[in-house]
Parts: sequence; C-alpha cells; structure tokens
Amino acid sequence: MESFFEAVKVVPLNHYILLSAIIFSIGVIGVLIRRNAIVVFMSVELMLNAVNLLLTVFSVYGNDPNGQVFVFFIMALAAAEIAIGLAIIVMIHRNTNSIDVDILNRLKW
Repeated sequence: MESFFEAVKVVPLNHYILLSAIIFSIGVIGVLIRRNAIVVFMSVELMLNAVNLLLTVFSVYGNDPNGQVFVFFIMALAAAEIAIGLAIIVMIHRNTNSIDVDILNRLKW
C-alpha cells in the first residue's frame, strides 16, 4: 500500500487541484445549463467526485487518513442521494411524461 502513496506523491499537488477544478467546473456547468434531470444528477456526481479527489490527495500528501474517511461518507451520501433522486425522477416521469426540469414549474399550486 505504501507504493500507492508514493505513486500519488510523484504528481505535483497543483496538477490534482487543477484536475479537480476542471471536473468541478464541468459539473457546475452541467447543473446550470442542462434541463434533463438525469444529466443534472450526473453533474452533481461529478462535483462530488471532484471533492473526493481533493480530499484523497490532501489526505495522502498530509499523511492524515481523515480525508479518506470523509470520502467514504461522501460516497455513501451520494449513493443515497441518487437512489432517492432517481425515485423522484420516476414519479415525475409518471406524472408529466417528461424529465425536463422546466416542467417541474407546473407542479406548483
């Protein structure tokens, strides 16, 4: 397992930060621009994965396992979020025959 930590430290920390910023930005753009609910959920997952990448890298560079514990909890939270979110999308599709986010305005009083 020590070789994995050494392999992670070969790449400079700035590269990981840049990659995570790019992934997070793609997720934000996907949430803001797309109207398909499934694509919005995938974009939220991209943002969570960018945060997980940073937490893992900072944990390895700082020799502190707390970041990896947070990653585990974030992954569990993301799995629960997707399960509930997909159930909501299925119910919306049954009621409106569409998964377009803009149609959700019709569900108001």
